[in-house]
Amino acid sequence: MVDRAPAQDPFIEHRRLLFATAYRMLGTVTDAEDVLQDTWLKWNDTDRSTVQYPKSYLVRTVTNLSLNRLTSAKATRETYVGPWLPEPLLTSPNIAEETELADTVSTAMLVVLETLSPVERAVFLLREVFGYSHAEIADTLDKPETTVRQIAHRARAHVQSRRPRFDTDKAERAHITDQFMAACAGGDLNALMDLLAPDVTAWSDGGGVVTAARRPLHGPDHVARWILGVLAKPVAAGFTLESADINGELGALALIGGNPGAAFTYDIVDGRIQNLRFQVNPHKLKGLYMGTDTLG
Repeated sequence: MVDRAPAQDPFIEHRRLLFATAYRMLGTVTDAEDVLQDTWLKWNDTDRSTVQYPKSYLVRTVTNLSLNRLTSAKATRETYVGPWLPEPLLTSPNIAEETELADTVSTAMLVVLETLSPVERAVFLLREVFGYSHAEIADTLDKPETTVRQIAHRARAHVQSRRPRFDTDKAERAHITDQFMAACAGGDLNALMDLLAPDVTAWSDGGGVVTAARRPLHGPDHVARWILGVLAKPVAAGFTLESADINGELGALALIGGNPGAAFTYDIVDGRIQNLRFQVNPHKLKGLYMGTDTLG
């Protein structure tokens, strides 16, 4: 086999696309990295002279490996301790400028994608996010094109009915994020409550590893008191809050000793925080240490 320079290797060339596909499919950085490793092994063992379209081959491999992993993960997630949230991922501020791209990787969208079946999720992402034709998806998933069209229609309707409405004004989001961090850092209950929508809901993912609410919390008073209570615990001593682009949207990181200890992501509707997600499971924070050029 003739050695290729890294820049010429299709796997290296399309790595961002492959990771983006796996991450959106699985909602976890760790699993996405594992899928990329398995894809590389398969690609390395392939007679590349027989592969006419390397990009399509690699996307197909990633998609099918992700499908296998997602199918087995469904049972595990059903027994997960407390709410299951996607793993947060630091993203480039440039993604937030591209509204459609940011939406497809937002925490809110990843939560909606969790309600699809594995095949529906694959079809939706390949069609709506990456722009593949029904014929190309049919070839990737080894299904009749008519079946893929039906799945795509059903998945699109499902997502649209559950896709949360939220404001996208960048300046407003930055202002609210600053106010949120100031209220949390200062332990200001009233200021924090004023930032929360009347129907606010908060989810926290500790995975049974660290203390977290095992059920969703509802209402400004309940949510605000819980947040300040968590941040007042001895384990959070010395924390600092810092704004960061997380999953295509401005959010907040809780740093302890300079290292990410938790991530806050949220939807803003009519100038207030409506859905707040608090990822504190230490096993699901790898994406907060990664570079910001992993998604495309």
